[in-house]
Parts: sequence; structure tokens; C-alpha cells
Amino acid sequence: MKIAVIGAGAIGGLVGARLALAGEDVTFIVRGANLEAIRTRGIRLIEADGQIQVAAQVKATDNYEEAGPQDIVVLAMKAHQVDGVAVRVSKLLGPETVVVTMQNGIPFWYFHRHGGEFEGRTVGSVDAGGQLAQLIPPERILGCVVYPAAELTAPGVIRHIEGNRFPLGELDGSSSERIAKVSACFEHAGFKSPVLDDIRAEIWLKLWGNLSFNPISALAHSTLVDICQHPLARDLAANMMREAEAVAAKLGISFRVTLDKRIAGAEKVGKHKTSMLQDVEAGRGPEIDALVGSVIELARMTGTPTPHIDSAYALVKLLEQTMAEARGGVRLQKAVAA
Repeated sequence: MKIAVIGAGAIGGLVGARLALAGEDVTFIVRGANLEAIRTRGIRLIEADGQIQVAAQVKATDNYEEAGPQDIVVLAMKAHQVDGVAVRVSKLLGPETVVVTMQNGIPFWYFHRHGGEFEGRTVGSVDAGGQLAQLIPPERILGCVVYPAAELTAPGVIRHIEGNRFPLGELDGSSSERIAKVSACFEHAGFKSPVLDDIRAEIWLKLWGNLSFNPISALAHSTLVDICQHPLARDLAANMMREAEAVAAKLGISFRVTLDKRIAGAEKVGKHKTSMLQDVEAGRGPEIDALVGSVIELARMTGTPTPHIDSAYALVKLLEQTMAEARGGVRLQKAVAA
């Protein structure tokens, strides 16, 4: 299949490399150092067991028209970066092209093909003015939840840390020939990609941890195990998760694991820096609106109080502003002895 992967960061690089190694015709849509590295050397994948594979046959371009119509388009950038590419995605769309969204948090398409009183509503925190839904038609979209952890260690070099699950779902929960083909394609590349009849419930399950652990980690410069083993931080995370669970319940979502089990799962990950902490340290804008701001928006929509989530959101937004003004990141340094 012809597959365009927009973005060659940790997840996009992992997905594109695995698909190419499985024999798919993969084109990375990238810029800068990643573009040059992939063009000249292909993309290098360091697997969790240390094995190194190089997908040398992949293509890389920053020209959407040059790439042309695809069978699958994978949106592999962060949620706040989708707006910057959406206007050009149409260049990749043929009559049957599907778009697989791999963003964390509440997606811009959340209420499209949703049914009920909120059908078609725009989630303004991730799609101001509804522009994304106009540029990337929801009927093209397959929802996807990203569970693997990986990192971009150098331009064109991806290290897979753990995990292989990329559950997929049609937005209306239906079964279709196209989603079966995409699932089979991902499975052939070594991923676990079950087709779910309620992709939104799976989105909330992933988000449940992200909306709490990410901001706490970014603010306290602490890893997952540190948060889970610190009584006050653990209580804060639990309170944020309870508030989110109340919002989700009003939207018809129930969680298939308990809150305590979800926290225990995060604790088992160990000394892992969340993506938001990594962004803050690197001076990149944190993915706060998709992970937290969107939940607050849905809380207001459903009349649900979220005081703990609101407080964490306010602090990270202030940190985001401070970083932007200083044009820098925030990282702990060893103290110099007096």
C-alpha cells in the first residue's frame, strides 16, 4: 500500500519504519534535518531488544504534491501541530484514501459521527473555528490510540522503548472493509491493531493518565514512578482522574480498568519522563490544550466541575507563556556546592 507518514518523530518514525520494513511503499513528509537524514540514509530503527534495522527504501519529501495521492495518510505529529499541515493534506487524498490520526488527547473529530445531542460539535481547544474538520473530512478518518513509547535520538534515528498497540476504530463504531485492511497492514508490520467498536472509550483510557501525569510531571520535573510513590502527588493525580471520569461518564464513556489499576500501570513504567516534561526541558510548547484544555472544554459543555484539572491547566499555561517569552526550556541542574 502507498502510505504517507506526516512527521518522522518518535511515533511517526516507528510506524513508518516498521511499515517500510514490512514491504509497504512509505513516504515521510518531513522537514529540516530529518528530511535530509532520511533522504540520504533511510530511517534507522533501534528496537527495544537492541536490534538495529534500517529502512533504506523509504522516500522523504517536504512537497505534498510530489508525494501525491496515497492509500493511507498517517498524521503522526502532536495535536497542536496538525493545524500547520492540514491545508496541504488534500494533496495526498485520492478517492479511497483514509487518514489515521495518532494524536494524544481529545481529537478534533471527537463529536463527528458521534450521535446524540453533541453530534457535530467543534472542540475549539483543538480545532478553533472548526477548520481542521473542514480541511480533513471526518468521513476520511480512522481513529487510533497510540500506546508504544519511542524517542527520536537523532535525525532519522528512532529508538523503540516498549509497546506495540495501535487500536483502530471507525468514528461511528462500525465495521468496514477499509479499517480491516488498515488493521491487517499494521499487524503485518508487527503492531497489535485490533478494530474497536468504541474508539472514544479507548481514547479516554489513554487520556486518563495523560491529563494527570503529564502536567504534574512537567510542573514538578518528576517521572511517573516518582509521582505515583509521592502521596500528595498521587492524590492530586487521582483527584484529576476522578474529575475526568465524571466528564467522560456524561458523554457515555465507561472505563474498563479501575483508577487504582491505571495508576499502578503508570507506576510500573518506572523512571520515565512524560512527553510534556520532555517538551518543557527541550523548550518546546507543551501539548496542554489537547490533553487538558479539551477535557476542561468538555467539562463546561456537560456542566461538570473540574477544580483540580483547572488548577493544573492554569499552571502549565503560565509555564508555557514564560517559556515562550524567555525562548527557552526548563530543566533541573545539579546544584553547585558553595
